[in-house]
Amino acid sequence: MNLDIQVEEHENESIARVTGEVDVYTAAKLKDTLIPLAEKENHRLVIDLSGVEYIDSTGLGIFIGALKAAEKSGSTLKLTGLNERVRRLFEITGLHEVIDIEADKREEA
Repeated sequence: MNLDIQVEEHENESIARVTGEVDVYTAAKLKDTLIPLAEKENHRLVIDLSGVEYIDSTGLGIFIGALKAAEKSGSTLKLTGLNERVRRLFEITGLHEVIDIEADKREEA
């Protein structure tokens, strides 16, 4: 499956809306988009994964790399829109403890 990434840029914030599957075949495209955004100094990067149904270990590595780049540049990274399956993957791997993941709307109610 293909991967589509739409980036909306604001003054101190970028929102990347990701649609498709994040796997070994699409990871390079995701990395090439996210890392430069994460490297912007004092910037907020929000990654909307509401259109993502599947992420493999290669994809998880891209998010870790983006987090490290953001931290190095004094920026922040936040994931939003995770479906239950994708959220579970971040929980199983323990990444939910190091990456800021927006709470599920049902959890807030």
